[in-house]
Amino acid sequence: MTPPTPPPAAGPRPAPDPPWALLAELTHGCPLRCAYCSNPRELVRRDAELTAEEWAEVFRQAGDLGVVQSHLSGGEPLLRRDLTGIVAAADRAGIHTQLVTSGVGLHEDRLAALVDAGLRSVQLSVQHTDPRRAEHIAGARASGAKERAARLVRAAGLPLGLNVVLHRANLDAVDALVDLALTWGADRIELANTQFYGWALRNRDALLPHPDQVARARRAVERRRAELAGRLELVWVAPDYVDATAKPCMGGWGAVSLTVAPDGTVLPCPAAADLLGDAAPNVRERRLAWIWRESEAFTRYRGEAWMPDPCRSCALRSVDFGGCRCQAYALTGDAARTDPACRHAPDHGLVRALVDAARSPAAAAGGYAYREEGA
Repeated sequence: MTPPTPPPAAGPRPAPDPPWALLAELTHGCPLRCAYCSNPRELVRRDAELTAEEWAEVFRQAGDLGVVQSHLSGGEPLLRRDLTGIVAAADRAGIHTQLVTSGVGLHEDRLAALVDAGLRSVQLSVQHTDPRRAEHIAGARASGAKERAARLVRAAGLPLGLNVVLHRANLDAVDALVDLALTWGADRIELANTQFYGWALRNRDALLPHPDQVARARRAVERRRAELAGRLELVWVAPDYVDATAKPCMGGWGAVSLTVAPDGTVLPCPAAADLLGDAAPNVRERRLAWIWRESEAFTRYRGEAWMPDPCRSCALRSVDFGGCRCQAYALTGDAARTDPACRHAPDHGLVRALVDAARSPAAAAGGYAYREEGA
């Protein structure tokens, strides 16, 4: 499937505002094999990853461009033996760093070195409060490592956030997950309903929840948010399939953030690799400033001029930006289509049929396809 070329904008494009955030995917290697993983099906090999020196140049250019915040992610960034040097390079560039990790491989000495290098906070992934169910979701045993990691992060005085990707297998555990965040001393818990890209798209039939599950979980979050105001920040990332409402695409395509993949490919969002294909620029070939301001990959769906109807005439076009381009591409083969998650989209029937199928008792019977161990 070839992404379409949108209609050209009338007149010269205005210069975009600078990005403020960078997702640095340091590696696709990971000790876990989570069924919902958003990494692409085609993973970057370890020998193709940017070196620490190349990452230092990326951060220097990002700082000059205006980036102030970076999530150091993967895969599992702790698999990078040179992670401390990478953190130090981001800190020298004036960029606030948060480590996004499974917790596997984090020990006291290593965390101390990362803090000394300038690490400012940690986001820890959690799959379930029940270790056996967590192992089934992650394809590996890691609950003990996560609890130890949380204890180390709090002892080091760093802000701690938990990230839980929600789906059929854990939506009913929202209350228990919030209690876990309190027990571990987290400052924030992000309850993010699965976004169906990468391996999550491959496992969509097994992950997509019954709408009643979503409704119960939403009520639990609202209740706990009121109960814990001032003690724990609760973030709910809405399930766009079930809500039938288009989600804002990263604040708009090429509007506020960029992603650098392990091999230096630069994307407007983490899921855009399949959509852009060979058109995706790379920091080994072009500077970040040019990529952000001028590359066709970043300007293609920036703003509103590219939009077809019904988005072009929709009052929400400056709120949801037509929804997710990557989702439109994954579901229809045309990235310029209105996101089918939107109830007003011509292709909404595709999503409605999937949600209706998730109501069936048979939907819970499917197993997961896991990514390769250690890939």
